Amino acid sequence: MDISSSMDARFTLEPFVPAYRRLNPQELSTRVESAVSGLQECRSCPRACGVNRMKNEKGMCKTGRFARVASIFPHFGEEECLRGWRGSGTIFFSGCNLACAFCQNWDISQNISGAEYSPSLLAEAMLELQGMGCHNINFVTPEHVAPQVIEAVAEAIPRGLNLPIVYNTSAYDSLDTLRLLDGLVDIYMPDFKYWESETAGTYSNAKDYPERAREAIREMHRQAGVLRFSTEGLARRGVLIRHLVMPGQLDESAAIFEWLAQELSPDTFVNLMGQYHPAYRVGQDPRYESINRRPYPQELAEARKRARQAGLWRFDKE
Repeated sequence: MDISSSMDARFTLEPFVPAYRRLNPQELSTRVESAVSGLQECRSCPRACGVNRMKNEKGMCKTGRFARVASIFPHFGEEECLRGWRGSGTIFFSGCNLACAFCQNWDISQNISGAEYSPSLLAEAMLELQGMGCHNINFVTPEHVAPQVIEAVAEAIPRGLNLPIVYNTSAYDSLDTLRLLDGLVDIYMPDFKYWESETAGTYSNAKDYPERAREAIREMHRQAGVLRFSTEGLARRGVLIRHLVMPGQLDESAAIFEWLAQELSPDTFVNLMGQYHPAYRVGQDPRYESINRRPYPQELAEARKRARQAGLWRFDKE
């Protein structure tokens, strides 16, 4: 597979060294200590539940001391610049700090499944994915287990981990947590779901989502910048924004695109996703009737048009 032909030479980054390989070991140890101690009165995400997860008390995410892992495998369904030809090494966490009415992974996000993984087991999983030839380690839904991710990466580094870390998030992240990840994460891949707080409250039970997402994405961009690639076209460092085009929400999409272009950069790399379909509570609850359909083809085309009008030009696919 040759995925380099569409890559702009201005955004190549070679040779590549993972960010965490440049981090001072003492600083890394301090990060781990801060992350773990924060679990005693958990404010790892904007929910700020305040429970003692070190004693297995559980808040919104229903996760205690250790992360629960739903699945681990080389993923070939991610963006081309992540999956490459050997797959993205995904670790899907169980639980979530949002409650999206349309969640397509509700069976693992809203129901706690999978096994608890100690930091050592998570480190071993990363190394196994590296041994399979995966191009990166892709943590999916890590917002509520970021402290556990920090612990595990710290264990994997001296054991030979040498792949980019992808932080695949809803963007409902705490700024304090993101600052602990500075220098550990190479590629931030946040969703930007909603612009209006009312929409976020209705569909995800998080009225503060738009504000928190803007803060989080701004911090991710400060740390990693615009997305850059290897000479083979593989993502190596930066921010990749995902935006799910939803029925009847083109004005919110347009506001998001304008913010990305003006507040971050017109060079921001964006994946406009058209795979929304009614799932989970949609179709069962009249509150969600307005999104009880797939987006029309003309809505998808209009979303891309508005993204370009906002000044964005780097997209995952046309």
